[in-house]
Amino acid sequence: MIHRLNAQKEWDLIVIGGGATGLGIALESVSRGYSVLLIEQADFAKGTSSRSTKLVHGGVRYLAQGDIQLVREASIERGLLWRNAPHLVKNQTFIIPVYTWWDRLKYTIGLKLYDWISGRLSLGSSVFISRSKALQKLPNIKADGLVGGVLYHDGQFDDSRLAINLVQTIIEQGGVALNYMKVTGLAKDDGRHISGVQLRDVETNTAYFCKAKAVINATGVFVDEILQMDNPTGTKSITASQGVHLVLDKKFYPSGDALMIPATSDGRVLFAVPWHNKVVVGTTDTPVSEASLEPQALEKEIAFILENASRYFVQQPKRSDVLSVFAGLRPLAAPQKDNQKTKEISRSHKIMVTPSHLFTILGGKWTTYRKMGEDMVDRVEKELQWPHKKTATRHLPIHGSIANVDLGDPLYFYGSDSKQVKALMNGHSHEWLSKSLQIHEAQVIWAVQHEMARTVEDVLSRRTRALLLDAKESIRMAEPVAIIMAKELQKDESWIKEQVSSFIKLAEGYVLR
Repeated sequence: MIHRLNAQKEWDLIVIGGGATGLGIALESVSRGYSVLLIEQADFAKGTSSRSTKLVHGGVRYLAQGDIQLVREASIERGLLWRNAPHLVKNQTFIIPVYTWWDRLKYTIGLKLYDWISGRLSLGSSVFISRSKALQKLPNIKADGLVGGVLYHDGQFDDSRLAINLVQTIIEQGGVALNYMKVTGLAKDDGRHISGVQLRDVETNTAYFCKAKAVINATGVFVDEILQMDNPTGTKSITASQGVHLVLDKKFYPSGDALMIPATSDGRVLFAVPWHNKVVVGTTDTPVSEASLEPQALEKEIAFILENASRYFVQQPKRSDVLSVFAGLRPLAAPQKDNQKTKEISRSHKIMVTPSHLFTILGGKWTTYRKMGEDMVDRVEKELQWPHKKTATRHLPIHGSIANVDLGDPLYFYGSDSKQVKALMNGHSHEWLSKSLQIHEAQVIWAVQHEMARTVEDVLSRRTRALLLDAKESIRMAEPVAIIMAKELQKDESWIKEQVSSFIKLAEGYVLR
C-alpha cells in the first residue's frame, strides 16, 4: 500500500478516516472508477465503528421520534447489507416484553408500521406472542405481570469484521487504504482551494505529501480537528455522546432472540443481544465534552445498565459477572438548541463543504454507511462539476460474501476466506490460543498476512473480538499473540514486550473491578 501511495502522482479523492463512514465513501468512490486513497490515524474501526451495539437496524426508536425518513433509509440499507455481506449480517429476531394491554396495542401497531416502511427489504413480519410463548423464548425474563411479547426482525452483525472486509473490498476494487497514517496538515493550491494532505506514518515517522482533487473529512468525533486545519477560527460542528455496553455470559440471557426494552429510566432503549455466544447489553447515552480514541465507561453508566437489566432478568448480573465493558462515542451534528438531549438529536447524516472545498460528513450510523458514501460522492461530483457517475455499491458483494453461512462454525465470519484460514490451521502444528473463545494461532497469522493487523490490539480487539468478549481472557492471550506476530512482522524481543505491556494496560480498562 505504501509503495502504491508513493507511485501515485495525484488522487481523485483522499478520504480521511477509516471507520464506517470513511470506508463507505472510499468504496463508493473506487467502485465508480475514481482513484482513491483512504487514510486512518490508528487502526481501521479503532474508534466508534468497533464499539456499536452490533445492530444493523432501521431504528425502532427513531420511529417513536417521528423520523420516518431515517427509518425508511436505514431499513433499505439494512436489507442491502444483509444481501451484500451475508457472512456478517444475520436476520435477528427481537422481542419486546409487554406488561400492559396498552403497551401490547402500542408496540404491535408501531412495529407493523416498521414492517411496512421496510417494504420488500423487510427481514420478516412482526407478531404478538402469548405470555407462555414469551416465557419460553425469554427463559430468564421476569414473569410477574407479563402479558406477552411483540416479536420483530432486525439485523445483527460484527462491526469491525465488516470494516476489515470493506478495506479488502476497496483494495480489490483498485483503491489504497492505510492504517496508522496520520494527517498533519492540509495544502492549498493558490491559498484558497485544498489540493492535498500532509501525512505522517505513525510507525516509522516518515512524512508524505499526497495531491488530491478532493479531500473528504470522515473522521467521526474528530471532524473538528480536521476542520480547524482548514480554518482555525471555525465553530464547533460536532457533539459526542457516549454509549456503553456490558458483555455477559449467555447464562444470564440464554435465548436466541434479542431482548428490546423500549423505555428505560433515562428514556433510552436497552438491548440484550446474543453475540458470539455471549450477550451484549446496552446502551447508554451520555454527553461527553472531549473526544478520545479510547473512551472509558463511567460508573453511573455501568450501574444504569446493570440496574435496568436486573429489572427484566430473573438471574441478576453483578459487576463481577461482567466479562468486558466497552465504550464508544457517537458523532452527532451539534444540537440546534442548548438544552437538547443527545438522544433527541437526529442520527441522519449531514454534509458540509467549506469555501476551500473541504468536504465533511457529520452524524450517521453503521447501518447507513453505504448511503452516506453515495450521498458524499454525489456531492463531490456536483460541487466540483465532475460528470455524474451512477452508484455501483447497491448490489456489490463485500469481500468474504457467501451464501448459506453456517453460524455454528466458529470461523463463520470469515465467509469465503474460512477455507483458507482452515487450511492454515491444518497445514501447521498450530494450536487454539483460547478454547473458550475459539481463537486459533492461524487466525493471528491470517490477520497479519491478509488483514493489515499491525499490533496485538488490532488482532485481539478487531480481527478477533477477544477483548470485547472476555477482557481477562484477552490479557492471557496477549503474549502468545505478540510472539506469533513478531515472527510474521520480523520484530524483536523489545517489540514483544512493548506490545504486551501496552495491550494489558489498555485491556485493564475493559475489566470491572
